[in-house]
Amino acid sequence: MWALYDAMIDGIPEDCLVKDLVCGHGRVLVESELGFGFSGIVAGRTRPVGMLSKPPGMKLKDLAACVKSWNLEEASVGQAAINAYYNALPVAVNNGVPVSHVRFAEDRVHDPFISYQNAIRGKKVAVVGHFHYLDQLFRPVCDLSVLEFAPQEGDYPEWAAEALLPEAEFVVITAVALINKSLPRLLSLAKGAKVVVVGPSTPMAPMLREFGVSDLSGIVIKDGEKARRICSGQENLKIYTSGQKVSLRFG
Repeated sequence: MWALYDAMIDGIPEDCLVKDLVCGHGRVLVESELGFGFSGIVAGRTRPVGMLSKPPGMKLKDLAACVKSWNLEEASVGQAAINAYYNALPVAVNNGVPVSHVRFAEDRVHDPFISYQNAIRGKKVAVVGHFHYLDQLFRPVCDLSVLEFAPQEGDYPEWAAEALLPEAEFVVITAVALINKSLPRLLSLAKGAKVVVVGPSTPMAPMLREFGVSDLSGIVIKDGEKARRICSGQENLKIYTSGQKVSLRFG
């Protein structure tokens, strides 16, 4: 269960510190000494907060360990801390993530719902998470099943994964599954498929390949101040306007 999370946490250097933490409505931004990490905040405060230290100044690794919390809002902060290492610009580039040299770049090549249209053609595809434009971009070219934690009309409930994922050839999973702890289970069910983890909360963490992830699709923050204003609610914009969509593809 925890091996996937421990691998990401253990990869963060002991001497990397938290510089700032911004929690807004549904969004959290962590600034480390290397860069910025974003995560959406998943609702769920039924369990108490376990974090004893207070950023800034604490070890980034310690804040990242909050991703294992069953208080999902605290876990969201932990995910942002993980991303403040793996999605920090110098680390991402060093790990082989293609990043343009301009501040903002055309991201169609790194948008999974555009770039994978040929790869999914004619295949059985399962998407965990109800994303925009699935009906326009995926449904016309594949046999599509959408699973959702809060299902909409036409969706399967997330707990249908046991029936649908083992039969799928291509699986897309929202990064929310990292925060709510369902990702290890989903990966075990999708062992025969190509698996892509997507969304702005996705860490560009190479070790996820060892757990059955084929590709990662997320964001690298390039304008930290803009991201800070977005997460604090000062600007009503999508987080993608503060950086670049990126992907790490393992083949």
